[in-house]
Amino acid sequence: MIPAIFNWSGGKDSSLALYRILWQRQYDIRYLLTSVNGTHNRISMHGVRRELLELQAKAIGIELVELLLPEMPSMEEYDALMSATMQRFKTESLVHSVFGDIFLEDLKKYRDEKLAENGFTGVYPLWKEDTRTLVEEFIDLGFKTVVVCCSADKLDASFCGRIIDRQFLDDLPADVDPAGENGEFHTFVFDGPLFPSPIPITLGEKVYRTYPNPVEGGREIGFWYQDLKQKPRTTHSLHGVSRL
Repeated sequence: MIPAIFNWSGGKDSSLALYRILWQRQYDIRYLLTSVNGTHNRISMHGVRRELLELQAKAIGIELVELLLPEMPSMEEYDALMSATMQRFKTESLVHSVFGDIFLEDLKKYRDEKLAENGFTGVYPLWKEDTRTLVEEFIDLGFKTVVVCCSADKLDASFCGRIIDRQFLDDLPADVDPAGENGEFHTFVFDGPLFPSPIPITLGEKVYRTYPNPVEGGREIGFWYQDLKQKPRTTHSLHGVSRL
């Protein structure tokens, strides 16, 4: 098998892509690579606590490498930190990098350009597949995931903290991609065929945050975040997720 790294977000697309890669046995995944906000100790963009990310990786059984980023890094800072990490991987003869991207051409082009600069090749096991079909496959395989972040421009607060099932898909507005591929929502996977047992989580506080829009200068964009915590042993669980 070809040794490779896997770009792990902790969400549903990453989980389905990793499941396929492991099942196909063409690539030997040596590391899970995740970008982490070093200031808040949370997964970048998703806002999931670092300790839950580490529980995921431990359950999957693949070594986790965390790329620690400053608060709101510039693209130049991000590229420099990522390049340094990729060069360390190259010392172990790793030159393939796997992603869960589905259809964003600009993002894939950016990834492929940066990978090529570092002597890597991108691998995209879900590329150009129908997103509704992919999410239904994810559900049918027995994966369970909770929405941890959603764009307030596209979804109201009620979607944040929900488990993704077919009812969730039916409730999405018509202009929202079923996989959230346009950034409408992000998820944390807590159960499924990658894990020997569910990741013990409980739902915490739901908060609204705004950030400067990198495209439209001056206009802020808002996001709802559902905090997740490691479930205390004494907390009652309902379908794998509990509430404090």
